[in-house]
Amino acid sequence: MMFKHWEKLLLVASVLLGLAAGSRRDVANRRGFTPQAMEEMRARSLIMERATSNTSDLLYYTNETKEYYVESLPDIPQSYMTELYSGVIPLNMSNTTRGMFFVFQPRVGPPVKEITIWFNGGPGCSSLEGFLQENGRIQWSWGQYSPQINPYSWVNLTNMLWVEYPVGVGFSPGTPTATDEEEPALEFVEFFRNFQTIFNISNYSIYVTGESYAGRYVPYVANAMLDQNDTTHFNVSGALMYDPCIGSWPTANALSVYPWIEQNNNIMGFNKSFLTNLAEADQQCGYAQYREDFMHFPPNGTQPATYLNTTADPDCDLWDTVYNSAYGVNPCFNVYEPNLQCPLLSDPLGFPSDLIYSYAGLPPYFNRTDVKKAMHAPLTTDWELCTGPVFVGEGGPEDEGDLSADPLQAVLPRVIEATNRVLVSNGDLDLEILTNGTLLAIQNMTWGGKLGFQTEPSKQIVITIPDIQYEEVFVSSGFDGLDNYQGVMGVQHYERGLMWAETYLSGHMQPQFQPRSSYRHLQWLLGRIDAL
Repeated sequence: MMFKHWEKLLLVASVLLGLAAGSRRDVANRRGFTPQAMEEMRARSLIMERATSNTSDLLYYTNETKEYYVESLPDIPQSYMTELYSGVIPLNMSNTTRGMFFVFQPRVGPPVKEITIWFNGGPGCSSLEGFLQENGRIQWSWGQYSPQINPYSWVNLTNMLWVEYPVGVGFSPGTPTATDEEEPALEFVEFFRNFQTIFNISNYSIYVTGESYAGRYVPYVANAMLDQNDTTHFNVSGALMYDPCIGSWPTANALSVYPWIEQNNNIMGFNKSFLTNLAEADQQCGYAQYREDFMHFPPNGTQPATYLNTTADPDCDLWDTVYNSAYGVNPCFNVYEPNLQCPLLSDPLGFPSDLIYSYAGLPPYFNRTDVKKAMHAPLTTDWELCTGPVFVGEGGPEDEGDLSADPLQAVLPRVIEATNRVLVSNGDLDLEILTNGTLLAIQNMTWGGKLGFQTEPSKQIVITIPDIQYEEVFVSSGFDGLDNYQGVMGVQHYERGLMWAETYLSGHMQPQFQPRSSYRHLQWLLGRIDAL
């Protein structure tokens, strides 16, 4: 009798699972993920054999581009490779002392007349991190013994261009001379013009994207392109910024860090006395009152200019207090993904957190001579993931030497109004750039004739993209069917050309930590879907 009872329960469960699967398919269809689209994504994640000897099938291979063509990459299986180009393009084709190093990977799938540019931040950090660990087709991230294919790579949707920016970063040759964002942005325009000439590109839609300090790069570069008044070569159609340095982010971090710790202390592990002292300082320094006054929708008014002098007022430097104390609780603390615990993960690029670390005998991948040769990189350059300084002004935010105005003042509103398709997103677990700090910055920006968002973000982001990355592991372990779609993974809000996306369970590098959410963001940016 007991067995028959369980047989009935299992029969009912299987029927319910079937109904749920049908419902999930319906949701996927409504959100732009048709069965065909899902199958195409799955197919593109599979290993493919590339006939490297047959260049006639390559979309961008010509006499002008063949010197940049990448036949293979050391330690990367040849079956992972698709059409790929890299090297240095000078700003002035008659002067090779100053230029920018790039990686260009055409879309894996039907050709599209668009190109998505990616910048990492720093300032001074290489965009090759994005290529190898975030949104490229090949993924070799922290703790991975060997590389794998990234099924959520952005090359599944668009042509990708990763650029080491500005001059002086990574393999990009030249001595930094900039004191603001305008100079490198104009240099990028010259680089990109030469890139398009070499690769015979014109009349493409251009999307400018990046993370962290690229929150300053992206709007200034897009603005410089708009200034060209040339849609043949600079048809800026949208922009995306992850966990961006906008507003007065050092002050915004101090303003926002106590509520973040209060909500996430389960992963930080601070004791009660530390929390009490932090709460008292949050009150005494005026941060709690500031949040009460200005975190409103619509805003109560323009926020006053704020500057945190950590030397004169160290007791109110709450973010640094948290940062410095975190290593005592967790020696493997990672400000970019604070929920990680020991052991410290080795990084093929040598920089898994603010600690520089990789296993003995493993040099940074892009500093290997065989890799430099394969990618047509300068052999004499000692590549590091992050170098500096790349701005040479006196002072600026966090004394980075960048004296340009906050993008919120003019260039970012201009890009929003020109394209009506700009996405700003923050990962909720990011302690480097805090979500509420970014949202406070947006509430102090005027675009489309109004200050800030008029309505508080509340619409859910429901991720229906299936797990492809670990599907085989689940099946082989007898757990097939449990790696379902993720469900609610954030909050979205759109007003006057600006899309805000709060991403749950993500740290600083969103394409690395929540690739399915990031994939959705890109779909929206490219106009493939109307909402997240």
